[in-house]
Formats: sequence, structure tokens, C-alpha cells
Amino acid sequence: MSTGTLIAIIVPIVVVLLICAAVTWTVSRRRHLKEKFGPEYERAVEEKQSRPAAERELREREQRHDALEIKQISAAEREKYAQSWSRAQERFVDQPDEAVHDADQLVTALMGERGYPTKGFEQQVSDLSVEHGRTLEHYRAAHEVTSRSDRHQATTEELRGAMVHYRSLFDELLHNGQRPRE
Repeated sequence: MSTGTLIAIIVPIVVVLLICAAVTWTVSRRRHLKEKFGPEYERAVEEKQSRPAAERELREREQRHDALEIKQISAAEREKYAQSWSRAQERFVDQPDEAVHDADQLVTALMGERGYPTKGFEQQVSDLSVEHGRTLEHYRAAHEVTSRSDRHQATTEELRGAMVHYRSLFDELLHNGQRPRE
């Protein structure tokens, strides 16, 4: 075979292999993001109206999160927060609005204790999404009810739902990022 013939055979094979490698790498990265962020992945795609833009944002969230000093909390701290949560739940019976605000403050305090920045709801959501993407819808729903409660527009049933939603994220944060055992 001549050199020209070998080049004509090898170059297309190399090109095909490079394309296959690129596709495999892209699919692998996408799978990683989908698994890590859960429902937050699709939410980001919908918000950005572009899969590449959403994936870029999610990777930026990962990088920001990696720079944070997220720490576990001790058993004593966990017990202190659990007792505070119990008091907030007990308060719900007589003062549901205040109990929901207590729950919001407890989640924020626990985030701070773990090492998450606590300024600005959107930044909180962004930072939490890396490890807690599966519970963010709970946090968003609770935050929405809390905002409506500030304007005296939330029903008692909505406030009860907010407590349940806050509890989902609170439990994950309380148990050092692990889903608590039922």
C-alpha cells in the first residue's frame, strides 16, 4: 500500500475516534451533572433555555462550592439544633407565622454553621444545589410561603406545608449532608 492510501485510511479513523471520544466525554459530564444536581439540573436547563449554558453554570456552582469550607457539625451541635427545631414545631400550634420564620432562621443558622454563605436567597440556593439539589424545591417552596407570610397572605395550611418543606433541608443539613434515616 502506498503512503497516500494509508493516510486516506488512517486520518478518517482517527477523526472518527476523536469524535467518539468527544461525545463520550460530553455524555459523561452531562451524566455526572444530572446525578449530582438531580432535579436542579433540569431546572437550570429550563431557566437558561440552553443545555450548554446550564451545564456551564452548574460547573461554576461546583467550583464555587469546592472553594467553600463546608464542615460537619458535632453531635452536641446537632442536638442543639434538633431541640431548637422541636421548639419551633411546638410554637406552630399557637403562632404558625412565627414558627415558620423560626424554621427559616434555623435553616439559615445551620447553613452558616456548616460553612455555607447565608447572604441572599438565590446565592444560598446556588451554593446548596451542589450537595442538596434534591431538596431545593422544598426550600424554594418554603421560602415562597415565608415571603407570603410576611405580607400576611399565607394560610395556616400553607404555613404547615412550609414547615414540612423546611424540615427536608434542615434534616439534610443537620445530618452533615446525608439523608437522615427514617
